[in-house]
Amino acid sequence: MPSPYRALFAAPGSKGFSAAGFLGRMPLSMMGIGVVTMISQLTGRYGLAGALSATMALAAAVLGPQVSRLVDRHGQRRVLRPVTLFALVAAAGLLCAARFEWPDWVLFVCAAGIGCVPSVGAMVRARWAALYGGTPQLHTAYSFESVVDEVCFIFGPIISIGLSTVWFPEAGPLLAACFLAAGVFWLTSQRATEPVPHPREHHAGGSALRSAGLQVLVATFVATGAIFGAVDVVTVAFAEEQGHKGAASVVLALYAAGSCVAGAVFGLLHFKGAPERRWLLGICAMAVSMIPLLLVGNLPFLAVALFLAGLSIAPTMITTMSLIEQHVPRAKLTEGMTWVSTGLAVGVALGSSVSGWVIDAAGAKAGYGVPAVSGAVAVAVGFLGYRRLNRPVPQRGGSHEHHSEREERHVA
Repeated sequence: MPSPYRALFAAPGSKGFSAAGFLGRMPLSMMGIGVVTMISQLTGRYGLAGALSATMALAAAVLGPQVSRLVDRHGQRRVLRPVTLFALVAAAGLLCAARFEWPDWVLFVCAAGIGCVPSVGAMVRARWAALYGGTPQLHTAYSFESVVDEVCFIFGPIISIGLSTVWFPEAGPLLAACFLAAGVFWLTSQRATEPVPHPREHHAGGSALRSAGLQVLVATFVATGAIFGAVDVVTVAFAEEQGHKGAASVVLALYAAGSCVAGAVFGLLHFKGAPERRWLLGICAMAVSMIPLLLVGNLPFLAVALFLAGLSIAPTMITTMSLIEQHVPRAKLTEGMTWVSTGLAVGVALGSSVSGWVIDAAGAKAGYGVPAVSGAVAVAVGFLGYRRLNRPVPQRGGSHEHHSEREERHVA
């Protein structure tokens, strides 16, 4: 491992919470596709499977920021454990309802309950911010977490689909639930690195989304999420048209691999100047990388194009996390990070739906127009909101104060 990453884990407890965060994030890439695979196998109703997956995504978009807001106010351990137990009960209900052919409304209620799964990635990044806030190491930490995200999205769907098709239909979602339980309870058992809650500061300022800069980031990432959702759906359809539907998973894995490689390299670099410019450049690069997809004629060309397109994802995400720190008070950092994830989730749902309509009407190749248009929208929003990103909010509870508060708590 390169020396900046090795030095990152010199901090006591960093290896433990990072490993727990990896386990807790696996369900993000496993649960939705696992439910689709399970329902389609048990009932043959792809429409129902897609509707349940969308219900989980939309519920997560609504409930996720609220859960993170409670975490900022009351602490990770006090909030995450009961919320996770509720999500696990809902997941168990969904598996039973599917297996024993209960009414559809039970499936939808349980799917909505799964939506309260906490944003484990935001929880881990908040711990890194507590350790390295205001230092160059935080850039490396965010880069490492971006690589972990991509690793989850490379292997999670493969594991989930493989288990559900080879073993038994419920195996994928069941393993995702096990990962969630193990990751969250392991993470929350590590009290020494848990960020100190800020009940008074959080209550006084209202929602983190009141920040003008965060509004720009979230709006831009709705369009960015539409790119991701559309690329996934259109790639599967294009592979099917080419007579190699199974190759879609490999092609999409290369898309994530490109981001993974870029994130690892990006973490080794140290930049000077305003991060806002790097962020806008990243958004533009993501948009431009969608143009070659309009020219695809075969799967090898598509694989190369998507790998190159993936190179712009992780650096943009890493810079976004740095900007959130500038535009959201520390007392609301976890909520702010979760709002960006929520914007992505909403965009993925929109991109998946719109691209599906385009594919039905004009074919898979035409479907790549959806991520191209989404990229153009992201660039437009980024340029229109650029001035707001140059007005960061004053930070309350900086890194030195944060460390002293943690030390006082543990001494007490």
